[in-house]
Amino acid sequence: MEVTEIKSDKNYYVSPRTTDNIEGFSMRKPDLKVDLPYIGSVQPRRTDEIESSNWMIGCETLDRDYADYHQYKEYIAPLGIKVLRMQGGWAKTEKVQGIYDWTWLDNIIDDAVERGFKPWLQTGYGNPIYPGGGGENLGAGMPLSESALAAYEKWVAAMVTRYKDKVKDWEVWNEPNFADNVVNTPEITGDFNIRTARIIRGIQPDARISALALGHIDLEYVERFFKFLSEKNATGLFHNVTYHDYVYNPDANKLVVYKMRQIVDRYAPGMIMRQGENGAPSIGGAGGAIGDHNWCEFTQAKWNIRRMLENLGNDIECSVFSMIDMNYSGNGPIRRKNTKGIIESASDNSAVRPKIAYYAIQHVTSVFDHTLERIKTLKHLHNIGSAGSSPAYSYNTDRSISVYGYFNRATQMQLYAIWNDDATPVEDYEFKAREFRFANAKLDTPVWVDMITGGVYDIPAEEWSREGDTYTFKNIPVYDSPILLADKSLINMR
Repeated sequence: MEVTEIKSDKNYYVSPRTTDNIEGFSMRKPDLKVDLPYIGSVQPRRTDEIESSNWMIGCETLDRDYADYHQYKEYIAPLGIKVLRMQGGWAKTEKVQGIYDWTWLDNIIDDAVERGFKPWLQTGYGNPIYPGGGGENLGAGMPLSESALAAYEKWVAAMVTRYKDKVKDWEVWNEPNFADNVVNTPEITGDFNIRTARIIRGIQPDARISALALGHIDLEYVERFFKFLSEKNATGLFHNVTYHDYVYNPDANKLVVYKMRQIVDRYAPGMIMRQGENGAPSIGGAGGAIGDHNWCEFTQAKWNIRRMLENLGNDIECSVFSMIDMNYSGNGPIRRKNTKGIIESASDNSAVRPKIAYYAIQHVTSVFDHTLERIKTLKHLHNIGSAGSSPAYSYNTDRSISVYGYFNRATQMQLYAIWNDDATPVEDYEFKAREFRFANAKLDTPVWVDMITGGVYDIPAEEWSREGDTYTFKNIPVYDSPILLADKSLINMR
């Protein structure tokens, strides 16, 4: 076994892996400097070992050759994620009017389905061979001319007919309120979504269609879009509504997302919210959304898993952007490598190595799957004695901390995901010892888990106590990345 170093501005840990077998991805005991006994690490699980979960992974830009699926496909199954977001690539498929060459997309869809993955295919971008047909770059405008819309509809129909037995999840258009699309009103976008969804539903009645794919959360845009859909009696065409929201602190957008949910529920009660694209770069100054911050691999990993677990804790489906670095070119707004990938790429799109975020996401997918259910009634109480029969928690700091509780549906055992949520992630382990109390809890054998490294640690008997169903934990290390207080039975360990 060769020891492969995970490089960053600082070397936080190393990862033992076999050079000839990608299943060898794993971590050794990291030096976290926590005063707890190390007892093992989280065992990653492959896609075929997980029935279902909240997670999706971005396999975008394949239609413009900014990335190559076949260079990184072996890395997907060990990540433990099933749903892959992709663009359908009208311009790549129809280079001559009326002639479709599906070879490139067949190779990807067929391989993905054979491996047990579920493609989530977007009907974009545009096609400049038609006047008014829109463009194929990030932020390019949607087709608006009569002839281009007719050609677009034929392409969508042909694509759905071809892949209806392999693709169930569709998305209409990427970021209609961004770049060249800003000239479009929410009503134009609504009409475009409706006409696309009706084509898909006409061919594939059980299709799950994502609406909107908002580039940044604009509440007025959301309101007008859903008002238009409602007036056309078209909200029922869509399974979920997607949005993309890049902010430096991954927890800073909760209020605006809540307001967006209120709008959606007013017009389409119960519609699923899906964060369709979100991630952080692994180097600073790389361009793109939030690219001007001084990022590194460590802060990227913190950002990604904080956003994943914040979404899970608020019943929002979550797609991580993206599987690999993308080498942007052409006339789009980004003309350099987009380093939001969790795998580093070379200039020829080949996969170089997984980043720290890759391993951190493995730990999240291993623990948080369909067997866990969120404790929806969990409340933060300063006086834990007032909890009554409701699950509740308290802690000994005025600092803002995220706490989300889950229980195993079969065993009722619990775990709690905890992190400091008041700032952009920093490039350090800045632990502070905190005291937590949980009322109406169930943890027979409590352990402390660091989700970045996957390290699992025993909590000594003198650091926790139990009175009935109330647990008190002392000197628990907390920092700006998720840790777990969990019953040991809920952690797949090695």
